[in-house]
Amino acid sequence: MTKKDIENKRKTLQITLDSLKTQKERNVLGQFSTPYRLANDILIKAKQFLPKKKNIKFLDPAIGTGVFFSALLNNFPENRLERAVGFEIDNHYGLPSMELWKYKNLEYKIEDFSINQFPSNDKEKFNLIVCNPPYVRHHHINGQKQFLKEKAFNAINQNISSLAGLYCYFIAFAHRWMTPNGIGIWLVPSEFMDVNYGKSLKKYFTSEVTLIQVHRFDPDDLQFKDALVTSSVLIIKNSPPPKNHLIQLTFGADLNKPQLSKTYSNEELKLENKWTRFPFNEIRSSKPYSKLKDFFKIKRGIATGDNSFFILSKVDAISRNIPFQFLRPILPSPRHISTQIINADENGNPEIDKKLFVLDCNLPIEVIEKKYPSLFKYLEEGVSRKVTERYICRNRKIWYSQENREVSDFYFTYIGRSSNGQNSFRFILNNSNSIVNNSYLMLYPNEELKAIIKDNEEVKKNLLTVLNEMTQHEFIEQGRVYGGGMRKFEPKELSNVNSELISKFVERNSVHHNKEPNSNNSSLM
Repeated sequence: MTKKDIENKRKTLQITLDSLKTQKERNVLGQFSTPYRLANDILIKAKQFLPKKKNIKFLDPAIGTGVFFSALLNNFPENRLERAVGFEIDNHYGLPSMELWKYKNLEYKIEDFSINQFPSNDKEKFNLIVCNPPYVRHHHINGQKQFLKEKAFNAINQNISSLAGLYCYFIAFAHRWMTPNGIGIWLVPSEFMDVNYGKSLKKYFTSEVTLIQVHRFDPDDLQFKDALVTSSVLIIKNSPPPKNHLIQLTFGADLNKPQLSKTYSNEELKLENKWTRFPFNEIRSSKPYSKLKDFFKIKRGIATGDNSFFILSKVDAISRNIPFQFLRPILPSPRHISTQIINADENGNPEIDKKLFVLDCNLPIEVIEKKYPSLFKYLEEGVSRKVTERYICRNRKIWYSQENREVSDFYFTYIGRSSNGQNSFRFILNNSNSIVNNSYLMLYPNEELKAIIKDNEEVKKNLLTVLNEMTQHEFIEQGRVYGGGMRKFEPKELSNVNSELISKFVERNSVHHNKEPNSNNSSLM
């Protein structure tokens, strides 16, 4: 059977096995198969870093149907293959794949790589590790987490965050399976480059090993059609980084012919929190600059626990006879807001087509039953719908009482998509009594800014213009990036956005605000 024949057989097997599992089942185990084209590109790249005549000892800790092994055979003569080992935890993929590769030089192990003991000597280790580790979210790791954290610390001397996905642990464990100067190539989600839980991994890449290349695929060009993540390939050498080491950061659809490529020093990457800024941007200046947190306190909108129950239209609230004092106006999701300014009617409610209210009451249920029977009836409906069993509701002192959030003048739509240097994030000026849910971030001006904009609609509008001007050049490189070009800001990330434009706004308007009227001294005599 030719290499092409066996790859066609493997591809057919992959499609068949995937079709026998639901998307949810594969999500839980992080089973997203690597396209052969990409696997082949990765093994082509591996040729650059392996000595030409040295035998290959190959390991794939999450082998699945063996796409990387198939690409290995396509790019290297079999007589160079000294040993090849693959681990697979799932019998569904493991048993048919073991049968597929039984006549090839592959030790196919249906075992959990994460619980295997580390090799005891260099002879048992591998000089080429290539893997697309399971993209399992932290909340699916369950009771294994403490064991994994302790094992990861023993492997790379780093504390992996409890919020880290399983792929972070795989990278840590594989370090102990690499020979000195061995090559590791990882196909992983890009999100670790921007988030707090990725700090330990980035420290490992810049301190414990030599990071050779980081290639980030275009977020608009998903590598996995069934997983909404943007992916990266990281290539490392198992040796400490040499002095003045330069790392190649590349971007684009083709790993071997990137759209953009720049080099940055190892020391520069150590200091940068968000690697997805590269290679489009230079290293940030060390010169201090104003940040949004210098002018605003930023909070999330309220998390109701169940929007379908707690957020009611005006018609529903009236038909159910919910007392007005237990309803607060709340803005609909950003897609229903077409304007940047929310004006108010005579009652302070927003002048928008989709008028919504959030149920918020802190009275004891016995009082509600006695004084407000229609509200009590609605809350009973919530109990029957098991709203009380939802995570947020069951952890509240009063399950139908919302978070305490004051109305703010400014809201931010913190999820958006960017394309060609533009994005869909918006600041909104709120002149109504509306609060927002957690589809928005809420910005509360500090005392100085509050004094400047107080009761001055024109100045508020000017500030809104300045805020939205910032999005054109500051926000593209901030936040977290996901597949399909989606970006997201957490409060801390928005807080750190460069806000020199706000500084200038405050400076201009402070002069005007604090200017005293001319006085005529003679009139005081």
